[in-house]
Amino acid sequence: MTGLGNIGGHLGGWRHPASWNCTAMNLGQHIETAKLAERGKFDLLFLADGNAVRQMDKPALFEANSPSDRPSVFEPVTLLSAISQHTSQIGLLATATTTYEEPYLLARKFASLDHLSGGRACWNIVTGSYPGDSLNFGREEHVPRAERYERSEEFVEVAKGLWDSWDEDAFVEDKASGRYLDREAVHVLDHVGKHFSVKGPLNVARMPQRYPVLFLAGQSEQGKELAAKHADCVFSVSADIATGKAFSDDVKNRLDRYDRAPESLRIIPGTSVFVGSSEAEADDLYEELQSLISPAVGVPYLSKLVEMDLTPYPIDGPLPDLSGEVVGISSFRKNIAAMAARENLSIRQTYERVLPSMGHVLFKGDAVQVADQIEEWYRSGASDGFMLGAPVMPLGLERIVDLLIPELQRRGLFRTEYTGGTLRENMGLELGVSRNVLAR
Repeated sequence: MTGLGNIGGHLGGWRHPASWNCTAMNLGQHIETAKLAERGKFDLLFLADGNAVRQMDKPALFEANSPSDRPSVFEPVTLLSAISQHTSQIGLLATATTTYEEPYLLARKFASLDHLSGGRACWNIVTGSYPGDSLNFGREEHVPRAERYERSEEFVEVAKGLWDSWDEDAFVEDKASGRYLDREAVHVLDHVGKHFSVKGPLNVARMPQRYPVLFLAGQSEQGKELAAKHADCVFSVSADIATGKAFSDDVKNRLDRYDRAPESLRIIPGTSVFVGSSEAEADDLYEELQSLISPAVGVPYLSKLVEMDLTPYPIDGPLPDLSGEVVGISSFRKNIAAMAARENLSIRQTYERVLPSMGHVLFKGDAVQVADQIEEWYRSGASDGFMLGAPVMPLGLERIVDLLIPELQRRGLFRTEYTGGTLRENMGLELGVSRNVLAR
C-alpha cells in the first residue's frame, strides 16, 4: 500500500531537485502516481484528508507547505473517482470523517466510487483529530473525543445498513414485462438513533464489494474497540517491532467478542522508505532532504505532532513533560516522548529523527536492507503489511517500485500479479455479507 500524494512525505520533499513542480491541484500527477503504484502491484493508494487549511498561525511552517496542512487539495472521493478511470486494479482509499459528514451522503459517495472503479473503494474512517475543522461546520469548539467515537460507531452502522438497501438481483430490467426492479429486493433502513435518523433506502444499487474495505486509524481504547468491531485494516503508529506486536495483539485479542477471526483484520503500520541502488544512494537522499529542514520549520512541526508549543524551549535542551491527554492523535505524542526520553534527545535531535518519517517507522538502505527490515516486522507479527510513504515524488515511489518490490517478490513476500476482480479479493478479504441475507 502506498500513500497518494504528489509533494512527497518528507517535509522538504517538494524542494528536492527531482521533485515535481506545479503540484497544486495537478490531476495529471495524481494519475501518474496511481499508474506507477499499479505497475508496482500495490494493494491500494491512500489519500489522507482534512477539512481545514492548517497552521496559518505559524507563518514559517504554513509557507513551507508541510504534507498534512492541505492548503490546496482535491476532495478525496472526487479525485479517486477520476483516478479510477485511468487504472483497473489498484484499490482507492479515501479518508472521510464521521464527525462532519452525514451517513447517507457518505454511503452514496463510496457506493458510487465502488461502482465506478469496479469494486475498488476503501474508506478510512476517522473522527477528525484537528480542532480547527469544527470552525468550518458551524461549531465554536471541537467535539469531545468520547462523543466523536459514539457518533462514529452509529455512523458506521447506518452506512452499512444503507449499503444493504438493495439485493444483488434487485434490478431485473425485464424489457418484455416492463419490470425494471423487484420491489421485494429493496430494504428500508428506518434507523432512529441518538445521533442520526435515516429512512433509506440508498439510491445506489448494491456495490460490487457489498461494503468498501474499511480502514480505521484510531489508537485510543475507543478506536481499537471500533476497529475490532468494524474494520478490515487498522493503521498503527509503532516506533519498533515490540510496540507494533503489542498493538497488533491488543486489537486482535478483541475480535472474539465480535465473532471475528484474527485473519479478518490487518494491522498496517505507516512507514517512510528511503531506498536506493546502494546504501550510500539511500543515505544521500536522506541527507539531502534533511538539509532542507530549518529549525524555523522543524520545531513548529514537532510542536504540531506533540500538540505542545516547543518554540519557547531551548532547541538543544530536552523535550518538556508531554504527559497528559491531547485533542488529536495521542499515539504520536506518546511515541515521540518515549523515544526522546529513552535516547536522551534534544528538541533539535527529536525533530531530526521524527520528521523524515512523520512519526512512523523509517526504513532506509538498499533494496536488500529495506526488505530485511520489512520481513522482520512481518515475520514477527508486528504487521500484516505496510503503508509505504515516498519521501519525494516521483523519485521515491519509482525507487520503491523498481528496486524494493522486485526484492520482496523474489522472497515470496509480495504478489507478482493481481489475481482478484475486486480490492477485497486482491487483499484476501471476504466480501461483506449483507445483514439482509443473514436475517433470512
